[in-house]
Amino acid sequence: MLTLPEYDEKGLLQLVSEGDESAFRELFHRHADSLGSFIFRLTRSTVSAEEIVQEVFLKIWTTRTSLKEVDNFRAYLFVLSRNQTLNAMRKTARELNRQKQWEAHQAAQQQVEENETFPQLEAIVDNAIRHLPPQQQSAWLLSRKDGLSHQQIATTMGLSRETVKKYIMYANQSLTRFIRSHSRGNN
Repeated sequence: MLTLPEYDEKGLLQLVSEGDESAFRELFHRHADSLGSFIFRLTRSTVSAEEIVQEVFLKIWTTRTSLKEVDNFRAYLFVLSRNQTLNAMRKTARELNRQKQWEAHQAAQQQVEENETFPQLEAIVDNAIRHLPPQQQSAWLLSRKDGLSHQQIATTMGLSRETVKKYIMYANQSLTRFIRSHSRGNN
């Protein structure tokens, strides 16, 4: 067999159409770089350009018997590449749209769950607060609901600052235990 660069384009296409793999490799090497540059200009992605070049040449190989009818291979190649690129871009757009829809659905589902859970959790917390001893309950409510400092609570309740600190610490521990034992997952 003659070396492939001696063949003109039409002869090379004839060999490829007959299943000559070395002729196909030569065809690929002659056109892959310029085709990749063309596709890159459309996609702005090196990875996408490489994948599309591979897909285009795979399609050429699988439909190789029709190559002997091609008069202007370069035009044929670029039309095939443009179409393959547009298909890939449409597919990517559909995937992005599906991803956005899924994310929106997940966010809506999470919001529904939070809206259902919050009132239940709020009721558990209110119940937990009602179960605190009176002094702890008062100190905790003045701290958390009214935003008073330990010193302000001590003055209001007529207690030492250290006693207020202990009441709030004990209240936090009691509330945590109560909430854990009454939350949805531990029933």
